[in-house]
Amino acid sequence: MKSYRKELWFETPTRRAFINITPQVRKCVEESGVKEGLVLVNAMHITASVFINDDERGLHQDFDKWLEKLAPHEPVSQYRHNETGEDNADAHLKRQIMGREVVVAITNGQLDFGPWEQIFYGEFDGRRRKRVLVKIIGE
Repeated sequence: MKSYRKELWFETPTRRAFINITPQVRKCVEESGVKEGLVLVNAMHITASVFINDDERGLHQDFDKWLEKLAPHEPVSQYRHNETGEDNADAHLKRQIMGREVVVAITNGQLDFGPWEQIFYGEFDGRRRKRVLVKIIGE
């Protein structure tokens, strides 16, 4: 069995962002040489997410609006976590909702997606460097 590991790094200029990382993950699958297996993609930070959905701009705006309603950034005083000197409690909650990781099957050397599926990095406390782990196992 083969094993492959790579870190993808991101630094968004905004507090919140959604980035389609499918091309980077596809490249990792190609580099790994795995034809049949699994790829795990996970955010290595507790204020960021990896998820699968459609690459449609309106949907991403809906995600942002919905998440901000569920866990608004301000007022920052509404969160106990922010009493530690942080201002990112909302980002932790948003990450919990959107998830930590995804696992995708690899079939014939390709990501085995359903219709419209793409992999996204969700940033909820940006403006600093963060990483995503890509781990591939298979044959």
